[in-house]
Amino acid sequence: MVFALNWILFSHRFALEGNVFLNGLNHCKRWVCGAVLAVAACPWVGARAQTAATVTPKTTLAQKLSNFVSPQGGIDPAQAPVLQPPAAGYSFPQKQTLTYAVDWRVFTAGVAVFKLEQVGPVTKVSATADTVGATNMIYQVVDRFQSSFNTQTGCSVGFSKQTQEGRRKVSSDLIFQPPAAAGQLGKQVQVERNLGKGTVKQLEAPIPACVTDSLSGIFYVGSQRLIPGGDIKLPLADAMRTVAVTMRVEAHEEVKTPAGTFQTVRVQPTADAGVVKNRGTITIWYTDDVRHLPVQIRAKLFWGTITFHLQSVS
Repeated sequence: MVFALNWILFSHRFALEGNVFLNGLNHCKRWVCGAVLAVAACPWVGARAQTAATVTPKTTLAQKLSNFVSPQGGIDPAQAPVLQPPAAGYSFPQKQTLTYAVDWRVFTAGVAVFKLEQVGPVTKVSATADTVGATNMIYQVVDRFQSSFNTQTGCSVGFSKQTQEGRRKVSSDLIFQPPAAAGQLGKQVQVERNLGKGTVKQLEAPIPACVTDSLSGIFYVGSQRLIPGGDIKLPLADAMRTVAVTMRVEAHEEVKTPAGTFQTVRVQPTADAGVVKNRGTITIWYTDDVRHLPVQIRAKLFWGTITFHLQSVS
């Protein structure tokens, strides 16, 4: 989600500055990485778009994000929706790799790869996002994300990322600690290391007893019953906040991708905190079968459309 914020933040800036083509290629690289984590967060972060446009070039990334997403963007963890376990009969894959081509307007901007593997009672998810072609010559981005969740409950265990954007290199580990006793809140503990500056920062915040994260959440939703007209509510922990996300199951739809033609169920995430209409939308298409594979992800914002097309499944 952090890189989705960066992409929206910088896209507002280049739209104001007018150098749309070159700056667009540059910042599209950030969005290739960001869209991996933006599925649940993008409609929520749109609420701070006007604030993002006012950030000065000397503002640090942490300050940009602080300005862009207010502390009020989350909810009281005690009031969060309850994360439901996977539907009866659903099984996460023992081992699976999903590869996506990422397009922005007329450009092939990058490649994203998701890998899932079950290790005992836990499913581990890893994601990579790399820019390709012309965008790679302007601003190199190579980012890695990992998360894990309990296969039986859907509860996230942890989330980590290693980001390299130009000269900036940061490693971050987020651990979700369960509550000490029934009826109490859990805790998220984040340790961030700036490898370039040699600094370490630790943050803590309360969370519900069971949450998902912005990477595991993509696959958690696939474990639920996707019936058009229905909603799936979930608590998502990210950036030291808890966000109440609603996944609206909209309709059946046929989708063509490089991996083939699929009968799908279209799902759109929204969030109660900070939503502003007409800022933009994220849509995910899951296969309308027992697998519920995410075969296409699309983000529509005022500056253009980014689409993830499934290339292969192995």
